[in-house]
Amino acid sequence: MATVLLIIIYIAFIGLGIPDSLFGTAWPAIYSDFGLPFSFGSFVTVIVSCGTVISSIISSKVIAKLGTNKVSAYSTLLTAIALLSYSFAPNLWVMCFLSVILGIGAGSIDVALNNYVALHYSATHMSFLHCFYGVGVSVSPYILSLVIAGKSGWRGGYRITFIIQLAIAALLFISLPLWHKVHGAEESTDEAEFKSLSLRSILKIPGVKMMCGLFITSCAIECTCGGWGSTFLVEYKHLSPEKAARIIMIYYVGLTLGRFLSGVLATRLHSWKIIKLGQIVLGAALLLLVLPSNVYLCAAGMFLIGLGNGPLFPNFNYLTPENFGSDISQSVIGIQMASAYIGIMLAPALCGLLGQTFGMVIFPFYLILFYVIMIPLTIRVRAVLKKNTKQS
Repeated sequence: MATVLLIIIYIAFIGLGIPDSLFGTAWPAIYSDFGLPFSFGSFVTVIVSCGTVISSIISSKVIAKLGTNKVSAYSTLLTAIALLSYSFAPNLWVMCFLSVILGIGAGSIDVALNNYVALHYSATHMSFLHCFYGVGVSVSPYILSLVIAGKSGWRGGYRITFIIQLAIAALLFISLPLWHKVHGAEESTDEAEFKSLSLRSILKIPGVKMMCGLFITSCAIECTCGGWGSTFLVEYKHLSPEKAARIIMIYYVGLTLGRFLSGVLATRLHSWKIIKLGQIVLGAALLLLVLPSNVYLCAAGMFLIGLGNGPLFPNFNYLTPENFGSDISQSVIGIQMASAYIGIMLAPALCGLLGQTFGMVIFPFYLILFYVIMIPLTIRVRAVLKKNTKQS
């Protein structure tokens, strides 16, 4: 039964990914429909991120009261309702209101399932969990590419994904008793095993600030690429919205494949080596995106960005106990996740503003800026960590 439950959790993480790629892919059609500047999409993405932060902060208390199974089921249902409501939104401001609901639902699922898998399954299972998130973010652009040029347009894409999300929520509700049968009642971790540190104390630990910087840069590239890649392809490369949606799907396929390969390679390679390989692929991909290119090279560049950047986030997380010690890893992970949300929230919004001002020609150079920050930061943090923990 543990295997059956794991499959259900993986399916739930597909549901987490479905909304994350939908808005950015649909946005070129939405802003044209509403007659808005394309930079206004940042309002929605920032609000979703704020909702995610809020739900992440309060999720531990909610999970302790309801349990991971109920939180996952109700949160998935909440995101399904938000997706359906998006399809009927008459303007951007209604979408902004619905974005709060979507963000709160998504944040609760993320925290609940990550904690549960970390407690009850192996690190390889955790890597594959994020791989299934990649399946979810790949599905949405594909669905949208099929319907966006038809009568139903982008609204039809939201309605189809609502049906999928509703089915996942139904599965989670049906499986509620299974969670207790497999692992019994959830128990909170003994706080005595961990050191609870203040923010100031955590940031004084050598290497913590630099690791936070790595989270910001990786998440900035991932979310900016997913959120504004479609607009870049439509506005600057002059592709149709449906072709752009297909390429964004290819980007998320690369992200998924990168995380899958990371899980496979984890049995043979240390996480830092996987990170190094990912960064090499990412650098080559960004250069490919800058070069004058046709639709096929654009697709290849986006795929390779996902392939290279995909393994970075999960491996940065896996390294936390090794980097700083298991006794303070919970405190450090909390700060690292907060840093990740900063990258997710602010980087795409800034890209939208710069793109509106200077044109979407800035898109690949904007991504390269974060990469240029990431590489020396990686070298420096490895040197600091080796000095303090004597890592090999």
